[in-house]
Order: sequence, then structure tokens, then C-alpha cells
Amino acid sequence: MRIGGAIEKNYKDPEEWVSYAKDLRYSAVLSPVDSSASGTVRQEYLKAAKEADLKIAEVGVWRNCMSADENERKQAMDYAKAQLALAEELGAACCVNIIGSRSRTAWDGFDAGNYTDEFYALAVDSVREIIDAVKPENTYYTIETMPWVLPDSPEKYLQLIKDVDRKAFAVHLDFVNMINCPERYCRSTEFVGHCFELLGPYIKSIHAKDVFMEQAYTTLIHEVIPGKGTLDYPAIMKMADKLGPDIPVFVEHMSGYETYREAAAYVRARAEEAGVIVKG
Repeated sequence: MRIGGAIEKNYKDPEEWVSYAKDLRYSAVLSPVDSSASGTVRQEYLKAAKEADLKIAEVGVWRNCMSADENERKQAMDYAKAQLALAEELGAACCVNIIGSRSRTAWDGFDAGNYTDEFYALAVDSVREIIDAVKPENTYYTIETMPWVLPDSPEKYLQLIKDVDRKAFAVHLDFVNMINCPERYCRSTEFVGHCFELLGPYIKSIHAKDVFMEQAYTTLIHEVIPGKGTLDYPAIMKMADKLGPDIPVFVEHMSGYETYREAAAYVRARAEEAGVIVKG
């Protein structure tokens, strides 16, 4: 297993970037550059990563390819294609985005328009268009599972894989994002196991967070730092380890450099407690 996360510090060159990653004991890293970087800079970072045994595992898009604003949607689609091409060049485990949203108040917001047949058909066509524009052979385009944007269940992700029908389409698993109701919360280990069982062959990267539900009305479920919630991390790390020795597990949404250190250290400790070999 490879554990990583964001750096949350500015770095001036590949050497400084590697030093921060090593200080945090990461063995998986997010792409240190985006598609606007020159070919020379991209190759310098790739060389540094390989020499340090750091796996560039995620190239992020984080743009709304389903925006109701057609100009914004086109820009997002163009960026997604460029980022997927970057992931291909870097040999990243995956290029990741969310499917998108019709919300006019948040690029990743909940909206009734996210659940229509028209939305789903456009989402399928959009993923196909992005993949077909690049035709990747060294990486995969993935969609992060979400609480109020499709796919919000492992079953819906399997259906999306079938409907997109592209070999380069795979899964970015964020099980916390799908713990969006009391039943999934109360039966979290069973639910996470179900995610791995259904999606395991397609999973290219995993987000590691935790979750806590208040005893309050109506339903208040909070994302929290690993170890501050109720998830059984030793069990989850065993599930993830079955995907292979290089599966990347990323902590995310931490408040800063030291919090990323704390979160990654917790996940690493629970993995080792479960008998999982962690690289780095």
C-alpha cells in the first residue's frame, strides 16, 4: 500500500517537493503540476518522483463538466482532457474528477437536475468524450464517488461503468462521501466492504477520511480526520490491501501540513496494525 496526501506548502522545485513528501512519509503523491506546466517541468518532476520511489497516483480535474453554463462546461471539458493527457504522460494511477452538477450555486452542489435522465445521458457522453479525446493507455479516467452527485452508490457506479463502456474508465473510491444516511453510517464496515466487493477490480485510488454522526435532528453526518470518527480503519486497510501492493490511499481535506502528517500517520498505523505492508 502507498499512503499519501496533499503537501499544503509551496515548493520551488522538484527537490523541495520530494523533501516535503518524504518528511510526511508519503509514498503516493498528487501531481505536483497541472497541464499548464511545460514539458520540461513535467519531466523534471516525473524524474524526481521515480528516483524517490514516489508514485504520482492522482491528477485532479475538479471542474464542473456538467455545468448549466455552457461556456463553463466547455472550459471544464477542455481542462479535463488536458489533465487526462497529463496523467497519461506521467503514468499516473488515475485522473480524477467528479461527474459534475447542474447547481448554479456550487460547482459540486446538490440539485434536482442531478437526478434526471437527461443529466445521466450527458454525463455518460461527457466521460466518453474526455476519454476518446486522449485514448489513454497508461492511466485511467475516474469519477470520485459523492454524497449528492452521481455515482452515490457502488451499484450506480457499476452501471456507469457499463454505460460508458470504455476500458480507460475506472473508479476513484471515496467511501466516506457515500456514507450519506444513517443506515450506511451505522453499518459502515459492512457498507465499505460492499464497495470493495463490487468495485474492487476497477479501483485505482482511494480517499481515506472518517465520519461522525450527531445524535441530532434531522440527520447530521460530518466528515472528520481519520481517527476522530467511527470507521474501523484496520478492517478497511485490509480490504484496500487486497487490491495490490501499490494501491494509493490519500488522506484529504486536512487543515494544513501538520494535520496531513497526523492523518497519514494514523492511517499508516492502522494499516500496519492490520498486518498491511506500507511502502515508504
